[in-house]
Order: sequence, then structure tokens, then C-alpha cells
Amino acid sequence: MKKLVSVLLAGLALLPLPAIAKDRADVLIRNATVVDVENARLIPDQAVAATGGTIVAVGAEAEIAKTWTASKTIDGNDRFLIPGLWDMHVHFGGGPALIEENKALLPLYVAHGITTIRDASGDLPTEVLAWRREIADGTLFGPTLLSSGPKIEGIDPVWKGTIETGTKADIDAAVARLQQLGVDFVKITDSTLKPELFLYAVRQARAAGLRVSGHIPMALTVEQAVDAGISSIEHIDYAYKAGVKGEAVIAADFAAGRIDRAEANRRIEAGFDHEVAMAAYRKLAAKGVFVTPTLNGSRIIAYLDRDDHSDDDYLNLIGPGLRATYAWRVERAAKADATAIAARHAAFEREAALLPMLQAAGVTIMAGTDAGFLNSFNYPGIALHEELALFVEKGLTSAQALAAATRAGPAWFGKLDRYGSIEVGKAADLVLLDRNPLEGIRATRAIHTVVLRGSVYDRAALDTMLADTRAKVAAWDAQAAK
Repeated sequence: MKKLVSVLLAGLALLPLPAIAKDRADVLIRNATVVDVENARLIPDQAVAATGGTIVAVGAEAEIAKTWTASKTIDGNDRFLIPGLWDMHVHFGGGPALIEENKALLPLYVAHGITTIRDASGDLPTEVLAWRREIADGTLFGPTLLSSGPKIEGIDPVWKGTIETGTKADIDAAVARLQQLGVDFVKITDSTLKPELFLYAVRQARAAGLRVSGHIPMALTVEQAVDAGISSIEHIDYAYKAGVKGEAVIAADFAAGRIDRAEANRRIEAGFDHEVAMAAYRKLAAKGVFVTPTLNGSRIIAYLDRDDHSDDDYLNLIGPGLRATYAWRVERAAKADATAIAARHAAFEREAALLPMLQAAGVTIMAGTDAGFLNSFNYPGIALHEELALFVEKGLTSAQALAAATRAGPAWFGKLDRYGSIEVGKAADLVLLDRNPLEGIRATRAIHTVVLRGSVYDRAALDTMLADTRAKVAAWDAQAAK
């Protein structure tokens, strides 16, 4: 009997083993180094599987390879995998005649690894909200688009595409309209909005459950806006103003008409105090107020005397109508004499030097570019990489800069459960880089592949996006020349 059993077992040993069934994903990235941005560390020899736009497996290459197969496999070849980049301050505008030129900017973001953008309002708010829906539906190609819709302003403001308000009742109606539109946040600007209505608008928007960003009126202190509930400060000059000793006196004098804007700005420039600033920044951190410095746009204008950008190849990716909107800032800068130019340089450097102070105080810094219409030579896509390079040049580490472009945006929107890291259950918005971004932030430009909502775009596909936009612009240029 024992002999018979031995014979049967020997026979079974010769039979082929049944194949172990593997889970199947849409996309499988193999042999990659995952960049853990939150902890500023590298995790080598990893594989990532995604299905339906969601990451379904992350782990050691050998283990994932045993259990997963995919319709599309990408060989990471020891490249570096980061979460998709977010540009937290962009604009679309220039009027209805430029709708198609604005839509042509959307692929530029994807081609540069930017998978989500925050539209901070221009003069095409209705169109942009429609694009947001079309992108989500898959009928328009572009990064995930989060928008404020029309901004809240005063009566007859400089900025167009606004909801004009002159009373508290107007503010209440504006907030209700924005809720009805389903905006992702509220943008408030101050060209004609009364200071007391600015504060009321912030409070009402927050009471409605909406985050708020905006331009703070000169007649208010930054602290007043913070206490009212502002969620993010756009542009670093407001952070500078928050660090001015006697800011409240300057605001009161301006509000009473005792000084004009030029004198207010002179006092602000002269009044910065390190201890006052650090106390203000610690309060921003404690209140959860983020700062979007938008350094790149400021740098470009500050140094137009050194680089007029006439030879920029990126001009060939921007339609003629949008390029024409650059003129007003360029013309203003060109009127400056040597003293004004030197002051412009100094102001940029003085404000950019605040970055390490904000970081040390615990403020979350968001990467946003101000790219779009009006803001001269601040090109959608590449501008974010230039912003990150400036962050490092002015004192942040590469890891901190990378976090500003991958985790700060999701954190501001309360979406870190879905974005900002490479984990099971997170969005399959990924960028595969040829170089290590923790070693040098310029590695974010070395893009091999972009995964957007689970769809894969290799280098050839990204180059095609750029080529297609270039061809559109060439056609528009030819039409404009007739």
C-alpha cells in the first residue's frame, strides 16, 4: 500500500501545477522608486497598479509582479514616481474672442506633469465652469479643474468676470449664487469692494462651507482678514504686509484718506519687522491659512530690464490674442527709470526672502503660478517648474518645494485622502521622472510619463500635445497676419 501511494505521489509531481490567477489592473508601473513626499524619502524597487483611475496596489516589485498583471505595463527602469503636480493659482480670460486660445492651454499643463489646477478666476468664469464639468465627464482633455467661478467684487471694478456687490444683501446673494454654481472655493478681490464688505463676504462664504482666497484691501490689516476666516493668501506681498510694524496705523490712515496708496506702500516697505512677521506667520499657521507666493510672475516683471522674453520658444505655444494681453504689464514696466527698476528688483528679492520665514513658522506654502492671460511670459505648464526652482533658490529644500506642488493643494481642499501620495485608494495621477526630485528640484522637468486619471501619456504623447498646440498657435498667427 505504501508503495502504491508513493507511485501515485510521484506521478502527481510530474503533472504541471495550475497557474495562480493574477489580479488584473488597467496600468502597472514596475521597477520604480516611489517618492514619499510627506516624509521626504525614497522607496526603491516598487510597483504600482491602478484601475479606473485609482491606485489598487503598491508594494515591492517582486511581490506585485507575482500577483498583478495589466493591460498597460510601464517599465519604471529605476525612475522616480511622484504624485501629480498641482498649480494652485491659474487664470483664464481675455474675453469671449479668446475662448479657444484659453482652451488650448489645458494640454500644456498635462504635458508638464500638472494633473490638477485651481482657477483663481478671470473674465470667462461661466466657460471655465463648463470646462470643469466637461473634463470630469471626459469630453474635454485637460487636468482636473477646480474653480472659484466669478469672483466677488465691488461696483464697477477693474477686474471683469465678477459678481458686483455694494451691500450686505448683495454679498448674501453672491454667496448663494456661487453655492448654486457649485464652485470649489470663493475668490474675492478688492479694486472697488468696500473693506467692511470684504470682511463680511469672507465670513459669509465660510459660513456657507466654502474656502476663501483673495486680495486683501489696503484699508484692512492681514490679521483682520485672517480673523474673518480667509483660507489662503494669494501673492507674497500680503505676507510681507503682515510683517509690518504699525500695519494697523497704515490701514487706518489709508481708510480715512489721510494717505494715498503710494504713501501706504512706502510705509509698508520701510516698516517690516522680523519679530512682528514671525508672530503674524505663526498665527497664519495656527489658523490654517495657506500662502501662495506666485513668485515667478513677480520675478518676470521685476527683471524685464534684463530679459524681455522676445526669444522665448514658449511664445509659440500661446495664442496671439493671449500674447497681446501681456502688453499692459510690459508697457508699464518699460516706463520705469533706473531708480524704479532698482526698486522693482529690491522689492522682489525682499518679498521672496520671506519663504524660509513662512516655512519656519509652520505656514503651508502652496505652489501657484498666476499663469494665464495678462501675466506676461508666465507660461502655463513650465511656470510651475520655474516657481519650484525659485522656492529652492530662495531657501526651501527640494523636498519642501515638491510638497508645495503635490500635497499643499490637496491639503487646502481637504482632499489628502485622495491625492498627494502614492497609496492604495489614492487617485492614479502620477508623474514618472528620469531624475530624483529630492536631490534637485529641477528634476520635475525631466518627465518620462504622466498618468492622469489612470490614462497613460508617455513622452511621445506629451510631445504630441505640445506639437498640436504649437500647430494651433501657428494657424492662429497666420490668420491674424491676414
